[in-house]
Amino acid sequence: MLIGYARISTDEQNLAMQLDALRLAGCHQVFCDEGISGAATERRALSEALTSLTAGDVLVVWKLDRLGRSLAHLIQITTRLEVEGVGFRSLSEAIDTTTASGRLLFHVHRVGKQFQMPST
Repeated sequence: MLIGYARISTDEQNLAMQLDALRLAGCHQVFCDEGISGAATERRALSEALTSLTAGDVLVVWKLDRLGRSLAHLIQITTRLEVEGVGFRSLSEAIDTTTASGRLLFHVHRVGKQFQMPST
């Protein structure tokens, strides 16, 4: 089952674009956090989404920064998903860990960010 997660951090933002994209992607259920920073580690809807997932499900987000603002937090969440047999998709970055090429792309992206050289 495809489970969506959407988040906005300010009242000036709107969930509509994310919700449309997630529903178009086939999400059966979408959990939403409103007015919560991505840096916040405690997000009610994200916790509910993660709790609802079972092996074989896929967590879908519109964009990686909707899931987490730091690389460490993204790695923590996606590692948890992997251990629990749950797939992950980010629509904007075209990441889909339910495919071999998607898993490779995500791991390369993750490792590249960890070892990115500072610009001179």
